[in-house]
Amino acid sequence: AILAQGLDAAPRALFQAHAPLARAPHPVTMGKPGQAKQVFRKYGSKAKPSTSKPKVTTKAKPAAPKLKKGVTPGTILILLAGRFRGQRVVFLKQLDSGLLLVTGPYCVNGVPLRRVNQRYCIATSTKVDVSGADFAAIGDATLAREKTKKRGGKDAEGMFAEAPGKAGPSAERKESQKKADDAIAKGLSADVKQYLKTRFALSGRQYPHEMKF
Repeated sequence: AILAQGLDAAPRALFQAHAPLARAPHPVTMGKPGQAKQVFRKYGSKAKPSTSKPKVTTKAKPAAPKLKKGVTPGTILILLAGRFRGQRVVFLKQLDSGLLLVTGPYCVNGVPLRRVNQRYCIATSTKVDVSGADFAAIGDATLAREKTKKRGGKDAEGMFAEAPGKAGPSAERKESQKKADDAIAKGLSADVKQYLKTRFALSGRQYPHEMKF
């Protein structure tokens, strides 16, 4: 009633007491009515760039995997991959890289000293004596492949250059092969030699998981 008569007739304090409160602005909708718009404030990065050099971490050398159960020096293995897959070889030792050092022997079945992954081997129950063989000095460096230079570039001399000849085994490797094989081959019986020469194969309805090697 006082407001209807005019602002001059009412005391200033009474008008301020009965004045309506200020309302908040209506939220801005985004497409659908009643859905408030979310406003995100962007804060600047106050972090100063680091002047310290990042720490250089060196990865630890992974440990060699454990040998399969039943794989000991002298165990005859069956190779499942590689150039000599299906051949039977004699296990000598595990190298620092985790690979297995095996031999045919070369004088028996033509398999030289090689490094194989134990994932691609089947261990048999047959064992031979390797106590007299000398293979302690053989390591990964002995059996590593030598890097050969590629042929020339696109010039005429490089295109028609002769390909480098295939290098055979070195004298050191031949000597290591002889030391490792002589003692093993002398202790093999005729039946074991024939067993090493025979290539492993499966025929119809033969399953390796049902066999006892």
